[in-house]
Amino acid sequence: MSEAAQLISQIEALGEKLGSARKMIAGKFIGQEKVVDLSLTAMLCGGHGLLVGLPGLGKTLLVDTLSTVMGLNSSRIQFTPDLMPADILGSEVLETAADGTRSFRFLEGPIFCQLLMADEINRASPRTQSALLQAMQEREVTIAGVHRRLGPPFHVLATQNPIEQEGTYPLPEAQLDRFLVQIDVDYPTRAVEREILLATTGAEEAKVTSIFTADQLIEAQLIVRRMPVGDKVVEAILDLVRACRPGEPEGKAVEASLSWGPGPRAAQALMLAVRARALLDGRFAPAVSDVAALVRPVLSHRMALNFAARARGETMGGLIDRMATAVLGAEAAA
Repeated sequence: MSEAAQLISQIEALGEKLGSARKMIAGKFIGQEKVVDLSLTAMLCGGHGLLVGLPGLGKTLLVDTLSTVMGLNSSRIQFTPDLMPADILGSEVLETAADGTRSFRFLEGPIFCQLLMADEINRASPRTQSALLQAMQEREVTIAGVHRRLGPPFHVLATQNPIEQEGTYPLPEAQLDRFLVQIDVDYPTRAVEREILLATTGAEEAKVTSIFTADQLIEAQLIVRRMPVGDKVVEAILDLVRACRPGEPEGKAVEASLSWGPGPRAAQALMLAVRARALLDGRFAPAVSDVAALVRPVLSHRMALNFAARARGETMGGLIDRMATAVLGAEAAA
C-alpha cells in the first residue's frame, strides 16, 4: 500500500472514530455542537482551549465528558485570588527517614495530568497565571531548577466568565496567545433548553464511555499534521493573519482600530485547525471555507481593539468578519 493510500485509510478510520466520539459528547453536552467541535479541534491539534461563557452553561460538564471519552486522566484547579504557583505545579517537602537522614521529595501538583481544567482562570493573580506559561508551550515545568516533563498528551481547557470582572485579572497577552482557540459558550435556544430539561431531570442520564486512549489521541494528532493543505489555503491563512496585523503593509485597514494583532502562532493555529475541521467533517483536505469558519475562534483573543475603536462602538467579532470578507471574498460566507 502506498503512503498516500495508507494516509487515506488512516483518515477514514479516524473520521469514523471521531464521529462516535462527537455523538457521545453531544448526547451529554446537548445543543452545543460547535463548542464540541472546537474543543475536539483543539485536542486534535495538540493545543489548548479557552472556554468563555457565563456560569451554568455546562463548561465543566464538557471538560469532564471530554476527559472520559478521550481516555485522559484529568485534574481540576479552581483559580482563586489566593492560589499560589506551588498549588498548581507542586513543591518539595523535607522528609526524615527512619535512620535520621533527611532528603527532599517532590510532590506533584495537579498540573501533572493529561487534561487540566483551569476553572475561572482570570480570578488568579498574574504571578499564579504565569505558572502555566511554560507548561502550555514547552509541556514541562521547572521547579527548584529541575525540568519536569508533562504528558504527552497535555491539554489545558480553561474557563472564563466574560461578565463578572470584580476581583479578576486580565490574562497576560502571552498566555492568551498560547490558547489555540477561544470557544464562546452561549445560552441555548428554547428548543435546545427544552431538550436539556427532559434529558437531565429524569431517572436516567446519558452515559459516556472511553472511545479513545491517550496513545490513540497522540496518533490522531500525528495524522492531522500529515493531512495535505493546498497552496490556496496556505495563502488564505497568510493573507488573513497579516491583514489583521497593524504595522504590516497588508494591515493598513486595521491600523485605526487595533492596538496589536495576531503573531505567527495565529497562522500556525489556523494551519492545524483547518485540518482538524476537515477531518471532523469527513474530508481529506481543508478548504478556504474552513479558514473563514475558524478565523474568529483563532484570532479573537490574539488581537486588541484600541480606545478609539471601542469609542466608535466597534467589536472584535465585527472587525474580524469585515477583514475575512475583504480578504477571502465569497469564501468567507461559504
